[in-house]
Amino acid sequence: MCIFCEIIKGNIESNKILEDENFLAFKDINPSAPIHILIVPKIHIESFNEVNAKIMGEMSEFIKEVAKKVGVFEEGYRIITNINENGGQEVKHLHFHLLAGTKLGWQKFL
Repeated sequence: MCIFCEIIKGNIESNKILEDENFLAFKDINPSAPIHILIVPKIHIESFNEVNAKIMGEMSEFIKEVAKKVGVFEEGYRIITNINENGGQEVKHLHFHLLAGTKLGWQKFL
């Protein structure tokens, strides 16, 4: 079982921000910004490549609710998902990073 499934089941503690019947948002334990929240579906979906439009639509609305709850909906935030090895995905469970709390720059890779 993956670490996010363990968190969803309550077997591993997390600092929950928002939860509903389908999704969970919690603080990242190794933040990359003053506000760094992970948002996951409660069903195991390996990556963005496997998610369907219905779940993605519902997840988008949940992410907006998280942004409102932490007070960054109006000022701005960044949403990132990593896909597979070259995309930087470390946990094989679909998740989005919500980053905010400062003016975010952009790293160039080439």
